[in-house]
Amino acid sequence: MDSYSIFLVMLIVYIAGLVAISWYFNSRQKSITDFWLAGRMIGPAALGFSAAASWLTAGGILAVVGYFMLEGMGSIWGFVAPNILALLVIAVLVRKIKSLPAITQPELLEQRYGSAIRLPIALIITVVMILFSVADITGLSLVLQVFYGLDPLYAAAIIAISVSLYVTLGGLSAVIWTDVIQFAFLAIFAIGIAFAAVGTVADGGLNTTAISSSELFGNVPGSWWNPFSIGIPMVLILSFAIIPGWITEQDPWQKVWAARDAKSASRGMILGSLMIALVFAACAVIAIALNSIYPEIAKLGYPAGMALAEPALLNFVNERFAYAPVVIAFSAIGLAAASMSCTDTFSTSGASCVSRDIFQRYIKPDATMKEMLAVNRISVVAIILAATAGSFVIPNIIDAIQIATFIASSSYFFPLMGGLYWKRATKEGAFAGMVVGFVVQVTLVVLDLIKTPILASNYLETIHPILTGHGVIVGMTMSAIVFFGVSLMTKPSSKINLAPFFEEEAEELARYETKGINETDESYSAFLKNVDEKVTGERAHLQLNLQTSGNLNWHEMIEQLKTSYPAWVTPTGLDSIYRLTHGDMLACVVITRGRGERDVWLKAEPTLEVVERQKKELFTAYQELKKVLDQKGVKLNFY
Repeated sequence: MDSYSIFLVMLIVYIAGLVAISWYFNSRQKSITDFWLAGRMIGPAALGFSAAASWLTAGGILAVVGYFMLEGMGSIWGFVAPNILALLVIAVLVRKIKSLPAITQPELLEQRYGSAIRLPIALIITVVMILFSVADITGLSLVLQVFYGLDPLYAAAIIAISVSLYVTLGGLSAVIWTDVIQFAFLAIFAIGIAFAAVGTVADGGLNTTAISSSELFGNVPGSWWNPFSIGIPMVLILSFAIIPGWITEQDPWQKVWAARDAKSASRGMILGSLMIALVFAACAVIAIALNSIYPEIAKLGYPAGMALAEPALLNFVNERFAYAPVVIAFSAIGLAAASMSCTDTFSTSGASCVSRDIFQRYIKPDATMKEMLAVNRISVVAIILAATAGSFVIPNIIDAIQIATFIASSSYFFPLMGGLYWKRATKEGAFAGMVVGFVVQVTLVVLDLIKTPILASNYLETIHPILTGHGVIVGMTMSAIVFFGVSLMTKPSSKINLAPFFEEEAEELARYETKGINETDESYSAFLKNVDEKVTGERAHLQLNLQTSGNLNWHEMIEQLKTSYPAWVTPTGLDSIYRLTHGDMLACVVITRGRGERDVWLKAEPTLEVVERQKKELFTAYQELKKVLDQKGVKLNFY
């Protein structure tokens, strides 16, 4: 059996395992939180594995090895250091992020600013996720081309089929737990190749002069080890250009929301950063060995040598293990796992924006879970197809990642982070800052791509170093000026918009009107038997699944609830309605559509100290909903 046949067999077994994991989680999903946020039950270890796997692309690994070969440790500021530092910063921010009652960032921004900003942010995030996926498609295409001479479309087909299968079955739970497996494959591959590369040099393999490991690392120039060889100004420019975009990237936020508690989220992000550092350390070792095996590449320097440096690792595997097809096949699986682990995260984040923030919010607010899953499934495939097309336009792996990052940094870093911590931020300021930042950054990127010759330094950075990174510093500066300036010139946000983000505003707005309930009442006891209760971390998850006796007019029901009981509000549109009775909006009862046309789901996520009170709150919400539907001749039944 040849190497390609072995690869196909291993790939089929591998994908079957991922699908089996997804099928398992599919049978356990009882709410929208289960699908998009893994039931908020993820612990620190799984979160750490997933955070690391999601930011380690196959293309990224190949590019990092190439950068290490050509520029040494000074290259870490273009990809490696921001990867690690961004997760550490998110670890500091998790308590604020975790307390927000949202599933996606566009939904969160609508809660903060109003409806005008949700659609454009959803579209921008979808574009950013497509661009991130471009790097995965390009990386896997390079792997399959070097190893097996396959057309790039095969890479897209493998990713599209496998990712769409297991993601759309199991949701974020499937993404996180398959990421654990995928990171293990990638880490074993990276560390194994590091030993193999050093061993090849020590043995004098591949026509190299045999030298010991100590000689190999001792011969590396001192300048290679200097992480600040590019100069402090350039370190600061790259840090400010990249880290803000990765801090505000949607996919790690979704994983923070999926964590069982803030402590688990923080520990998971720290663990993820350490795991990323481990893989990148292996990449540095590989690069040092490859410079000894292929000394002609390093002599070309950056950027001229990048075309040979990126596939150098793959060429080494091909040459070193020419008579061990199983090793080549395992290497292909390891890098395919890296591509899938990133693409599943990016496509999940992008598809959640399409299905929840565009389809359900604007096209069909009364869409059921079944309908949204169908849209989600189509969106995953569409994102991968768009990324495939993009891979032919942006062939440079790191450039695809950085372009996505720069658009994110310039578009919504200030509206998002400003909305979290600055009470005076307004919807007009957020919208203006977002639009200006996006337009300026996209214009600069297009100008740079058009004006830059092949294998040359970017056109804009030849004008001035401050324009490094497709001029992202300019894009972010313009966004910040407009965001803060317009916010100060416009009317402050309403208390309903401020309530989820600032506790004092929420407490002032809260309506404590839960009725006195006799706990010995038979109807209350019967009600509690139908409430699904789970405890994860510092919160309990209360879920009540109901079914109506007849067809349900969702819009009419929502409006009637708001009219009859003023505690009910719709801060993010008619797809979700909250019973705003106290400051902790995560604990407030929320009603959403269920899986089918007649399904209605009620849920609340109170802290453990107020669980009993919130059960009564849930009962009160159920009674209010029941009365509204009774007026329409529709009965509510427990599942």
